[in-house]
Amino acid sequence: MTDPVGKPSASRRDFLMSTAAVAAGTALSHLGSVANVHAAGDDVIKVGLVGCGGRGTGAAEQSINSSTNVKLHAMGDLFADHLNGSLDKLKQFGDRVDVADDRKFIGMDAYKKVIDSGVDLVILATPPGFRPGHIKAVIEAGKNLFCEKPVAVDGPGIRTVLAAAEMAKKKGLAVVAGTQRRHQAGYVEVMKRIHDGSIGDLVTSQVYWNQGGLWKVDRTPSMSDMEYQIRNWLYYTWLSGDHICEQHVHNLDVMNWAFGTHPVRCVALGGRQVRTSPIYGNIYDHFAVEYEFPGNKITSSQCRQIDGCANNVSETIVGTKGTYHLSPGNYRLTGGSGGRIRIPNERNPYEQEHIDLVLSIREGKPLMELQTVAESTLTAIMGRMSAYTGQAVTWEQALNSKLDLTPKSFDFSGPFPCPPIAMPGETPFV
Repeated sequence: MTDPVGKPSASRRDFLMSTAAVAAGTALSHLGSVANVHAAGDDVIKVGLVGCGGRGTGAAEQSINSSTNVKLHAMGDLFADHLNGSLDKLKQFGDRVDVADDRKFIGMDAYKKVIDSGVDLVILATPPGFRPGHIKAVIEAGKNLFCEKPVAVDGPGIRTVLAAAEMAKKKGLAVVAGTQRRHQAGYVEVMKRIHDGSIGDLVTSQVYWNQGGLWKVDRTPSMSDMEYQIRNWLYYTWLSGDHICEQHVHNLDVMNWAFGTHPVRCVALGGRQVRTSPIYGNIYDHFAVEYEFPGNKITSSQCRQIDGCANNVSETIVGTKGTYHLSPGNYRLTGGSGGRIRIPNERNPYEQEHIDLVLSIREGKPLMELQTVAESTLTAIMGRMSAYTGQAVTWEQALNSKLDLTPKSFDFSGPFPCPPIAMPGETPFV
C-alpha cells in the first residue's frame, strides 16, 4: 500500500467495504502444456501485484518464474517509490513484465484498480491489516488469489476472510497463501507420515520463531504519522498483528497442520523488555503461549525478536511412538517408523507454492488454502490477545471478538498517535 502525503482521508468503513499441496516438484515444462482453463482464448495468466515492497516483489518474481506463460500485468501500491523500485527490479524479466503506465496505480484505492485491470490472478502483499478487505474484493471480483500471511489482525478481519473463503469455494477460485511450508516437499512428506500414524497418536508439540530484530524506516520531516506507521508496519499491531501473528504464524500453521485442527484455548504471556523505544511502535518483543487442542493436548509456542539471544526457528511434533524435529530442509525423526526424510535438491518452497497455484488453475483443480491460513492466523491472534490481557482466551472468544484494530480514518495530513501498548492485567478483552 502507498499514498503521497496529503491525500484526502478515507473513512474506515468506506475503505474496508470497498476494499496437502499439488504434487511437489512439478516440472515447469509440464505447466506450459496444460490446457487453458482460466481465460477463454488466451493462454497467458495475467498477474496483478498489490503491495510492492520486498515480499511483494519477491512473490511477483516467483509467480513469473512459475510458468513460461505468466506475465505481470498491473501493479498497485500506496507509495510511488515502492512501486517504481519494485518495477525496476522486475524489469530483468523483459517482456514477462508488461506493466503499461496506465496499469500502475498509486493510492488507497490502488488495489481496486489492479483487480479491475484485466488480471486473472492477484497477489496481495500489503501490510496484513489491509488484507481482509482486499481479499474480499478479489474474491467478489472472481479472481484467483495469492495472499501473503497472515490474513488478518483481529477477529472481525478473520470473519471477513472466512466468509470470503466460502465465496471462493462456490466460485471455483484458486487461493494459495504464503504459508510456504505446506508446499515444501520435506514438510509435505512428514505430514503424510504423521497422518498415516508413523509416530502414533499426537501428544504435544513445541514450535519456535526466536530471532533478532528486523528492519525499520527512519522518519523524515515530510512524513505524517500515518505514513510513518505504514512504512514501519511491522511495529504496529493494527498493521501487523504483532510478530506472533506476522511471523510466528508459520510455525503455528505447522502445529495446526500436524494436529489436523486448531486449538480450543490458550494462555499466554509476553512483553516489551528490550525494544522499548517509541520507534518500535506498540508491539511486544517476546511471547510464550500454551495452546490446548481437543483431548486436553497441551502444546507450547515461543517467539522473540531480540538481538543477542539464541535463535531457533523450528517445530517439534511429539507422538506416542516417536518425535519429528523439523526446520526448513531438515527433517529428523526420533523413534517412530519410516526413518529420516532426505529430499535431494528440494525446491525452494516460495517458488513451489506459485508453481502449485498456477498448475491448479490450469488443470481446473483450484487449490483452496484460505480457511486453513485464516485458522492459523486466528491461532496467533488468540495467543496475542491472551498475552495482551493476561487472560485465558478460547477459540470462540477470539473468533467472535469485537475488537476492530482498523483506524477510524486514514488521514495522511493530521496527527495519528501510536496506539497504546497493551498492559496485561489492565488491557481488557473486547
